[in-house]
Amino acid sequence: MTAVHTDESWISGPHTAARTADLTYHHLPTDQVVGEGAPLVGERVLGDFAGVTVGVWEIEPSVSCDVEIDEVFVVLSGDATVQFEDDTPDLDLGPGSVVHVRAGQKTRWIVRDTLRKVFLAPAT
Repeated sequence: MTAVHTDESWISGPHTAARTADLTYHHLPTDQVVGEGAPLVGERVLGDFAGVTVGVWEIEPSVSCDVEIDEVFVVLSGDATVQFEDDTPDLDLGPGSVVHVRAGQKTRWIVRDTLRKVFLAPAT
């Protein structure tokens, strides 16, 4: 994975414009892509706060599989459905969706419109 940009200045400042923040982009690994193509994924870690990493993440329209980390996120823009291998119901995502995924959950992301989210995950 490409190194992500870390900018801790937001912690002492009044806000970060997450909807328009510059991200570092890389192609999704081919073993995660379902079908053709190599969609771009962008990420920017904003910093750590009280043991939690806060950042912005974005993915282009695509279908991909993932094994999740423990994370809470809020969708800022886009349209997608997340399907789970376990008995968790499918999640339709759009602006304002607030989601918790658990570490180890196997998911399939069907992204219809570029999805951008703010994420919170345990700091590593």
